[in-house]
Amino acid sequence: MPYRVSQNQAHEFLARKYGAVEELRPLLGGFWSSAYSFHHAGRELVLRFGAHKDWFEADRAARAFASPELPVPEVVEIGDAFEGAYAISVRQYGINLEDLRPDQSDATGPMLGSLLAALFKVPKSPDLPVGWHWQPRRSDLTWRGWLLERLVGDSRQGVPGWTAALTAQSEAGPLYRASEARVRDLIQACPERRDLVHGDLLHANVLVAEDASRPNAVFSWKCSLRGDFLFDTAWCTFCSAIWYPGIAAAHPWDRVRREPSVRDDPDAWVDAPERHHCYELHIGLTAAGRNAWVGDLEAVRQIATQLAVVLERGPLPAAM
Repeated sequence: MPYRVSQNQAHEFLARKYGAVEELRPLLGGFWSSAYSFHHAGRELVLRFGAHKDWFEADRAARAFASPELPVPEVVEIGDAFEGAYAISVRQYGINLEDLRPDQSDATGPMLGSLLAALFKVPKSPDLPVGWHWQPRRSDLTWRGWLLERLVGDSRQGVPGWTAALTAQSEAGPLYRASEARVRDLIQACPERRDLVHGDLLHANVLVAEDASRPNAVFSWKCSLRGDFLFDTAWCTFCSAIWYPGIAAAHPWDRVRREPSVRDDPDAWVDAPERHHCYELHIGLTAAGRNAWVGDLEAVRQIATQLAVVLERGPLPAAM
């Protein structure tokens, strides 16, 4: 469930830690955490509170992947607070990726393609674990195994057993069962890749320049894992069709295929339309499950509508 720390609590926490701080202000976004900006000792910083310390440890570890195309903010400090954890990081500015407008697509498209390619270009090897910053319950967890486990629930984020919550909605039950069956049919087409997958590029986790020319910060790496790079592309295509017209106008599926580093890797495109289709359905199912679990029935309805479209449409065209 959401982890909330009030502004008064945050102020008292910082007062005990630093004494006086300036301009403590709440920041929007972050379903699973609370965040505040503040100034201290001439630095602009962000204080976040969350339920699990390993979420913030993932942000600190992700600095190893940073590049101009994949900017990862510095995490200054991590510790325990309010029966959970806190992290202090260097503040970055920009607008949320999903808030870009359709009329900015000439800039958004190349920027988004470059960001997806930057994740793809992070060094990889077949022996890397799926859980690069977290310990799976099974040491031999595979990418396909993770996909199948997530169809049932998400124990790492405290959302177990969402299948029951979905099937309880009788009107959409046949759609969910058909979508799950399609995912299971396509799972063998999904290779055991170990690309860096952010897993949550939307939801206020990427800040970009006002003119959409470049990303300024990529954070909240708690959902990150090693798997198939097309999973992040599928997040962009599926969710933008419902909520983010600016991302939809950037055509993520076409953009990532044009990136030279991705385009010129022959292994990257074996069964790519089927893999992308599998991931779109998987993301729709798990997003519907998560929203059913928290009781957001309007979001479930919107997701179900898009699931039906994707299921009927099938894989996107492979030709560039």
